[in-house]
Amino acid sequence: MSGGAFGIPSRPSPQECPCGSGRPYADCCRPLHVGRRQASTPEELMRSRYSAFVVGDAEHLLQTWDPATRPGDLRLDTDREWAGLDVVRAEGDTVEYRAHCVVGGRRHVLHEISRFRRVLGRWVYVDGEFRD
Repeated sequence: MSGGAFGIPSRPSPQECPCGSGRPYADCCRPLHVGRRQASTPEELMRSRYSAFVVGDAEHLLQTWDPATRPGDLRLDTDREWAGLDVVRAEGDTVEYRAHCVVGGRRHVLHEISRFRRVLGRWVYVDGEFRD
């Protein structure tokens, strides 16, 4: 999910987490968004970052980005509606996923293999390689 503009749809209901875990947002990604706890795995961080795009939390995205690759600012695209996340695989420090979205009434899929690393004991997003 590196670079460019990313969308913001309406906030999820309190009962569901946009990351697709099946858990309530309040018990899943929200504690990571508000800094009550850190992600314990790269997959958990990736899911929290996807959810941050959904709820429009640019601050969480910047705080969980590796300082060596983090952009100076992040513009969230209000015309992009996030429509779901599929984790393809999570192994070691990489997570492959497909993020579904709608832009201008057309469905799109962002397929990325993301790399993560630990900085000062916490997982951060390093970069990603987009796939077709």
